[in-house]
Amino acid sequence: MTQRLRSKSFVISTLILFAIVLGSILISGFVSRANADSTTPVAGVGAAIAELETLPGIEVVEAATVAEAEQLVRDEEVDAAVVPLNGDAAVPFEVIGLTETPGGLITALSIAPDVRTLDEPGLPFGLLYLVAFGFGIVFFISAVTFGGTIAQSVVEEKQTRVVEILLSAISARALLAGKVVGNSILAFGQILAIAALAALGLVLTGQDVLVTDLGPAVGWFLGFFAIGFVLLAAMYAASASLVSRMEDVGSVLTPVTYLVMIPYFLVIFLFDNALVLTIMSYVPFSAPVGMPMRIFLDQAAWWEPILALVVLAVTTVVVVMVGARVYQNSLLRTGSRVKLGEALTG
Repeated sequence: MTQRLRSKSFVISTLILFAIVLGSILISGFVSRANADSTTPVAGVGAAIAELETLPGIEVVEAATVAEAEQLVRDEEVDAAVVPLNGDAAVPFEVIGLTETPGGLITALSIAPDVRTLDEPGLPFGLLYLVAFGFGIVFFISAVTFGGTIAQSVVEEKQTRVVEILLSAISARALLAGKVVGNSILAFGQILAIAALAALGLVLTGQDVLVTDLGPAVGWFLGFFAIGFVLLAAMYAASASLVSRMEDVGSVLTPVTYLVMIPYFLVIFLFDNALVLTIMSYVPFSAPVGMPMRIFLDQAAWWEPILALVVLAVTTVVVVMVGARVYQNSLLRTGSRVKLGEALTG
């Protein structure tokens, strides 16, 4: 019965995660299309005003001078400005943008004007938030779901004394390895399915250009998650082995849950803070979301993901060794809660 409930819980959580990912992609696609269908405010100066008034989907904002038109662009009151060029230029107008070339306006114009931008281009805020939310929610739900499954199975085996039968056939370390490896494979499979679903959703909604942009970040996310989940799984199993009743599971898992929740909230609320992301990249518990986000933003040097992955791998080895000792020393102790110090010393 308990195994059946865990299976149902896994299926439900997976479907919810799929719905969140696909829903986010569909919403972003609809918003992009809505923006494409809306009118574009454009500042015009002199003879450029008459040219703009002939274009469909353009809302003309008249400016007296080129400087005034540039200020309207900087204040983001218009998306771009079209101003006349001095002299006998082959193309009589120049298009001015803030951070990127306004491609829709250039396409609408019957001429090919010179283009210059006032600032360096950047990624849209909405896209950054969507990517940060995607990394954060996938990491959080997968870690909590499969980590909770490991913890429940450990306590259930202790409570029913099934573990005594299991240990008569295999060692405690082998039993722990089976739990960690098995759930890690399931979690990694879930992540791969989500990545495939996200790629399909982007293609179907006409956002396939993001597949190329997100590819390297998603690839590193898979690598970091594969190692990072082993670290968390060992901590979930070791923590759960300290108690013998389901009622006590929540209290011993609270520290581990915080280690999963903190990176989630940091990447959601501070995804545009370079310093916070850099620190997260080298902290083992937050590296699976911090470093992929930096890679997507092109903030990380080529060697940084490798160094962060090495730090995560070394930390995982240490935590697994300590966790295995706690797990082995606590597994056969039933009744009252085992103290962490007693579990470490045996």
